[in-house]
Amino acid sequence: MDTIRLGRTGLIVSRSGFGALPIQRISFEESKKILRKAYENGINFFDTARGYTDSEEKIGYALGSVRKDIIIATKSPAKTKEGLFSNVKESLKNLKTDYIDILQFHNPSFVPKPGDELFDAMLSLKENGTVRFIGITNHGLDRALEAARSGLYDTIQFPLSALSSENELKLIDECKKYDLGLIAMKALSGGLIRNVPAAFAFLRQYDNLVPIWGIQRESELDQFLALEKAPPALDEKMWEAIELERKELASNFCRGCGYCLPCPAKIPIPTAARMSLLMTRSPVEPFITKEWKENMDRISDCINCGHCKNHCPYGLDTPALLKAAQKWYKDFCKQFTQ
Repeated sequence: MDTIRLGRTGLIVSRSGFGALPIQRISFEESKKILRKAYENGINFFDTARGYTDSEEKIGYALGSVRKDIIIATKSPAKTKEGLFSNVKESLKNLKTDYIDILQFHNPSFVPKPGDELFDAMLSLKENGTVRFIGITNHGLDRALEAARSGLYDTIQFPLSALSSENELKLIDECKKYDLGLIAMKALSGGLIRNVPAAFAFLRQYDNLVPIWGIQRESELDQFLALEKAPPALDEKMWEAIELERKELASNFCRGCGYCLPCPAKIPIPTAARMSLLMTRSPVEPFITKEWKENMDRISDCINCGHCKNHCPYGLDTPALLKAAQKWYKDFCKQFTQ
């Protein structure tokens, strides 16, 4: 497994990181099997969050015995000093550790700085050794750039993929300029990018970022381990595949980040809003079930509370996307009822 220096942290991490959001969907034993296999094959960087239900617990359960050999990044969505301290206490308990390598502010609406309650609390955690390095995650490019230029952060986590715009990709150079560790999330754009080797090769061209691949199946882990053993070249064929993906997804689309949830009408927004893309880019069978027909019908129950739209980090008109997705879904499914 190739390794990389994570900016000025000096941490030496595997070129492929393990994104542990998806393991909240599988059992403790399934998670343990996958996490241990990842570790035994050279992956030493694991990213989770206080908000990922039992993801931290599963990492502690699977990897507590090798804690000193791995790098753990977690996140806190806290808005107060007390909330941050409470989150860290819970994270330490779940992860079976007495320190966190990288603690990240989880997608804040502003960039915490000295004098702010949150930043000062984070700094105190670093000073007493509970936290080794301070990070920030964001979906807003302006905030990510502000954090990079502030000199206050050791790492930045931002959505980066083969679908990223030229402006978004400028963050890579900025992080290199300031020697910041750059962690790339949503490297497959929430599962919409189909050509995994092309996505892998695109990000591998940058020598100062670490993608965290969201993994919940052993087959997915095996694919990334195989790509690590024989990294594909970013050749003309790969660029053609990337350009095809960009053309097909060249519009405002839901990235599936989940910040729109919970929905009071119980609409599974991240999947429902992307239904046309998912069903035309992957097998349709999982989505033509009674359960998913009921899920898509729930869109009619929308109470127009505005929560999803107001919490979308990409500024999407989520209710409009949902209505369009529902109409497309009903029309598309007619062929299976005739």
